[in-house]
Amino acid sequence: MKKEEIKELGTQDLKDRLEQAQKDYLQMKINHAISPIDNPAAITRDRKMIARMKTELRQRELNNK
Repeated sequence: MKKEEIKELGTQDLKDRLEQAQKDYLQMKINHAISPIDNPAAITRDRKMIARMKTELRQRELNNK
């Protein structure tokens, strides 16, 4: 998901996707600790995507105040 796609999402939809992404990220980290995954760069990619989503939510929160 690109930054433009994140900005187009509604706030509630963004929160839902963020929650799901965090669950998937934690599961991926656990799986990687047990046995290495094929693409360890996916962990970094997901972590950065979660940060982008959190940043967008924070910007919306500050703009509404």
